[in-house]
Amino acid sequence: METTLTRLVGVRHPVVQTGMGWVAGPRLVSAVAEAGALGVLGSATMTVDGLREAVREVKSRTDAPFGVNLRADAGDAGDRVRIILDEGVRVASFALAPSRELIAELKEAGVVVIPSVGARRHAEKVAAWGADAVVVQGGEGGGHTGEVATTVLLPQVVDAVDIPVVAAGGFFDGRGLVAALAYGAAGVAMGTRFLLTSDSTVPDAVKARYLAATVRDVTVTRAVDGLPHRMLRTDLVDALERSGRARRLVHAVRRAAGFRKLSGLSWPGMVRDGLALRHGKELSWSQVLLAANTPMLLRSAMVDGRTDLGVMASGQVAGVIDDLPSCAELVERIVKEAELVRERLASSP
Repeated sequence: METTLTRLVGVRHPVVQTGMGWVAGPRLVSAVAEAGALGVLGSATMTVDGLREAVREVKSRTDAPFGVNLRADAGDAGDRVRIILDEGVRVASFALAPSRELIAELKEAGVVVIPSVGARRHAEKVAAWGADAVVVQGGEGGGHTGEVATTVLLPQVVDAVDIPVVAAGGFFDGRGLVAALAYGAAGVAMGTRFLLTSDSTVPDAVKARYLAATVRDVTVTRAVDGLPHRMLRTDLVDALERSGRARRLVHAVRRAAGFRKLSGLSWPGMVRDGLALRHGKELSWSQVLLAANTPMLLRSAMVDGRTDLGVMASGQVAGVIDDLPSCAELVERIVKEAELVRERLASSP
């Protein structure tokens, strides 16, 4: 199924696996790439050395194109970009808008730049700066998200920019892919759906919690880091929402210290990242500190399997997913269903 996205990045199918921290590692990314879709490493929770190792492991598993997701505002973003250039990674995706200069540097080296946005004005900005494509996530998506539904946000962005637009938030099957194409998108990006595959390294107990969830079990809360964050509702989330600010801060400091050790960041580096996070947002300093809490809460669930101690970022689609196919089976199923839907629509009176 060829689109402007598949031609741009060199994959067979217009499907992207998002760069989820602690989840999108070499095994998942290489499986997605081998299935003909675009796999993206989630580097925000990796050390710089760990990222280089992960890139090389993916390259040892597949010859297909893949990408790396970066935080453009991270203090060590330059080192991570250098790995992308040195290792010949095809795509650089960004959770926040990269600078005009960074986009130019990557494009000059032949890297395809695909930022993720949650508003039309942000898409217009990165398109004007030279981004090759843009992922637009509606409010249905997991993790940090906005309030505007994909069905409203997507056509706004498609009409506003002249680069390929990838739709994210609420997609899990071939019907959704056809719907996105009908809106003018060049493909779809999915996180939760790829998390729930047999190639995902997320512990089985955590996957079981996702599979058991209904659409009502997926909520948006600010209790974790002060920003809207879509995740499964659990006893821990309820407890965080009931906790006072002082208690949350004490736990946040402890987890921030733990993340500093795991990530290799210095305290000054974490402060710089906090300042970058605060830029343009009405965040208090306590909220900035709480933001350092998030990676460790996610790690507790996604790596350690502690559903009682961790949070589980989740798109609303978790409530309609009930199986764990391989990435190859999933991508094949999505593409076949999309082709059948398009044929049915074309033959309708």
